[in-house]
Amino acid sequence: MNKNEIYEKVQAILSESFGIGPQDITPQARLYEDLEIDSIDAVDLIVQLKPLVGKRLQPEVFKSVRNVQDVVDALHSLLQQDQARV
Repeated sequence: MNKNEIYEKVQAILSESFGIGPQDITPQARLYEDLEIDSIDAVDLIVQLKPLVGKRLQPEVFKSVRNVQDVVDALHSLLQQDQARV
């Protein structure tokens, strides 16, 4: 899965699950400040992202995540690591 595909999936989750307008979800949109994703929402987001990578996501991976692009990059990195092991 490439970064564009991951971005589209993240955008869909944010829109459908958190009621955020797709026009407000940009790569630079900050999760807390711009999209009003609080810590409880962030945990819910991580749970919903699990099917994208096919395994449990470690919260530590997302500690440095600040915006939508950071989420995409973190997921892409996890997927790349899994492919490298195959």
